[in-house]
Amino acid sequence: MTYRDVGRTAVLLLAAAALAACASSGPKPAKLVDFKPRATLKIAWRTSVGNAGRYLFRPALLDGAVYAAGSDGDLAKFEARSGRRLWRVDTGEQLSGGVGLGAGQILVGSAKGVVLAYDPDGKLLWRSKVSSEVLSAPVGNEATVVVRSGDSKVFGLATRDGSRRWEYQAATPPLTLRAAPGMVLVGDKAVVAGFPGGKLLVLNTQTGALLWETAVATPRGDNELERIADIAGLPLVQRDRVCAVTYQGRIGCYENERGRQLWVRPASSAGSLSVGGSVLYYTEEDGSVVALDWASGASVWKQSKLLARKVSSPLAFGDYVVVGDYQGYVHFLSREDGAFVARIRTDGEPILTQPVVIDDMVLIQTSGGGLYAISVRVRQG
Repeated sequence: MTYRDVGRTAVLLLAAAALAACASSGPKPAKLVDFKPRATLKIAWRTSVGNAGRYLFRPALLDGAVYAAGSDGDLAKFEARSGRRLWRVDTGEQLSGGVGLGAGQILVGSAKGVVLAYDPDGKLLWRSKVSSEVLSAPVGNEATVVVRSGDSKVFGLATRDGSRRWEYQAATPPLTLRAAPGMVLVGDKAVVAGFPGGKLLVLNTQTGALLWETAVATPRGDNELERIADIAGLPLVQRDRVCAVTYQGRIGCYENERGRQLWVRPASSAGSLSVGGSVLYYTEEDGSVVALDWASGASVWKQSKLLARKVSSPLAFGDYVVVGDYQGYVHFLSREDGAFVARIRTDGEPILTQPVVIDDMVLIQTSGGGLYAISVRVRQG
C-alpha cells in the first residue's frame, strides 16, 4: 500500500468516525408506533448466506433464482419460490461487493480488489484484479463488466475473460463517505455512476469515455465534514431520465441522453432511489421516508415516524413502499400517503440495503446474513 493509499484510507475512516459520532450524539431512535394493520405479512421462506461484516450486500435475481453473498466468502444460489439452496461456493476471498449480474454471469468483488465471475451453475469463469476494494456490485453486458473500486476508479473488464479494457479515474474531494455507490447500465453502451462531491457521470462501457457529467450538488460549508456532498447510493435510471440524491445536498433528475437538468431540490441521503408510477421515493438521512412527484420534484408525502432508526433505501412494491430498519423490522407503507400498513420482524439484525422484488414477494437481506422472502395479503374488512 502506498503512502497515498494509506492517507486515503485514513480520510475515509475519519469521515465514517465523524459521522458515527454525530449519529451517537443525535436523537434517539423513534419508538415504533402502534397502528391498525391493513395487510398481513408472512415470511414465505428464510435462509442464511453469511454475515455482511462491515460491507453492504444485496441479493440479485436471475432466471427464477436468487444469488446472495456474505463477507466470509460464500456465494450461494437459491430457488426464488421456495428458498431451497441449489449450490454454495467458497470464493476463497473476503467479499465486499455484490451480487452483480452481467450476460449470464454472477459477479462479486473482494476487499483486496479481486473481481470474480461465476456461471449460473457455480463454476468460476474468471478472476481479475482492480486497484482497491470493491464496495459495490459489478455490472456487465455482453462485452464489458464495469467495476468500481474504493479509490473512485472505474474499470471496464472484458466479459469473456476479465482482462482490462479501460480505466477511468474520477476526481474526489479530500473527505468522502465510506459508501458503496453502485452503477446502472443504460442499454449496451453506457453506465451511470455517482461520485463524491455530488458528481453524476455517464461513461461509455466500450471505451470508458465520459459521455456527460453534472453536479447534483455543490459541496458547501465551513469545514471538510460539512462539505461532504457525495452520491452514496445507486442512481435511478427510468424511462428517459436518470435521478440521484446526495448526502447534505440535493436530489435531482436529468435527461439520460445529455444530462439536461429537469428538476432539483434540497435533500440529504446516503441511499438509493425507487420509483412507482408517477412518484419517486427516497429515505432522508434522519430516517424520514419521502415521496416526490416524478415529473416536477414537488412534495407528495413524508413519513417521519421512523426517525433515527437507520432506515434502508425504499422499494416501491405494488401498493406499498417497503423499508427496513436497524432492528430488523420491515415496514410496509401506503404508496398513497405514507401511512403504516403492516410490519414484520426478521432476525433482529440491521437491514441496510434496499429490498428486492421477487415475483409477488419482497426479498430482504440483513447484515447478519439472513435472507427473508416476505409475501403480503390485503386484509378484508
